[in-house]
Amino acid sequence: MGILSKRIVVLPGDGIGPEVCSEAVRVLRAVSSRFGHEFEFDYQLMGACAIDATGSPLPDATLEACRRADAVLLGAIGDPKYDNDPTAKVRPEQGLLGLRKALGLYANIRPITAYDQLLEHSPLKAERIQGTDILIFRELTGGIYFGEKGRSEDRTWAYDHCTYSRDEILRIAHRAFKAAETRRHQFTLVDKANVLETSRLWRETVQSIAPEYPSVALDYLFVDNAAMQIILNPKQFDVILTENMFGDIISDEASVIAGSLGLLPSASVGDGAALFEPIHGSYPQAKGKGIANPIATILSAALLLDHFNLQEEADCVRDAVQHALDQGVVTPELNPATLYSTEQVGNFIAYSVLDIADCEVHRNNIKLGMSTII
Repeated sequence: MGILSKRIVVLPGDGIGPEVCSEAVRVLRAVSSRFGHEFEFDYQLMGACAIDATGSPLPDATLEACRRADAVLLGAIGDPKYDNDPTAKVRPEQGLLGLRKALGLYANIRPITAYDQLLEHSPLKAERIQGTDILIFRELTGGIYFGEKGRSEDRTWAYDHCTYSRDEILRIAHRAFKAAETRRHQFTLVDKANVLETSRLWRETVQSIAPEYPSVALDYLFVDNAAMQIILNPKQFDVILTENMFGDIISDEASVIAGSLGLLPSASVGDGAALFEPIHGSYPQAKGKGIANPIATILSAALLLDHFNLQEEADCVRDAVQHALDQGVVTPELNPATLYSTEQVGNFIAYSVLDIADCEVHRNNIKLGMSTII
């Protein structure tokens, strides 16, 4: 792969979002320095900060910038003043839903990895989760979240419609099958086909294209059983495909395997610009304290590099993260006794991207806050 020039819109968002985004950008700058790529970063508002500044969670300028971008990197959105007000008409999350819809981001992809160094942080037994490596595909723009919804005039009953089309299912199913071909060739469709008509359509559609991927073993689980199996034996899964609401629940449940939401990245992709973000929330209680774990956002940046077909660069970032875990350079979330801040962890990983040996030379400076990385 030759030298690339890419425009990346950065949406720092709310709470700890700006802090973790800064470290992901720092690591991407290290990648550009080592490999000679040109990354242009365009910072825009989305979420509660955008509401405060413009009255909209997704300003027109932000949406237009994202449409022109090669990729979008998001920190986190959300604010307690909206979480605690169920009557609020304008909410930070509307910005994210609107962006997904506007960019046609129909597939959310979440890797779930159990790191050997951090098995003790999971509430599950180490022998149960060691070696877990799951890739979850969640449909992102259909289903009950986007269906017709409403309340009666007296507000005593409500409805949310769940709808799907065959084409909506096909486009993400093909992505999931292709991913399974590059991994362990196992594919699990999670649905509720014994009860829901939409799930029966999902199952019929996936079955219809399975012969196009003869090397992939296809099986099915009802969502309630899948939720249990992810806890009982997560190592049995390779690629999981499911609809929007089931995917929201299943992927969050699976996150406990890693022992920390601060370790888990995600990608939301469609046919144009893609969105990359950590799965954790805005964690407003930690805002400005320098204790937020930036690793999930940095690993989201690695997925962004994958999206650009920069495999060596993406693997370099993942190796740097692994090096930080091996050396215990983590924030207090993963080690309460640590002295490392959000910025120091980001610096260490960025140094590792440039040169792991050189990173060791500069480790004391990183501890002292004297590093001069990009």
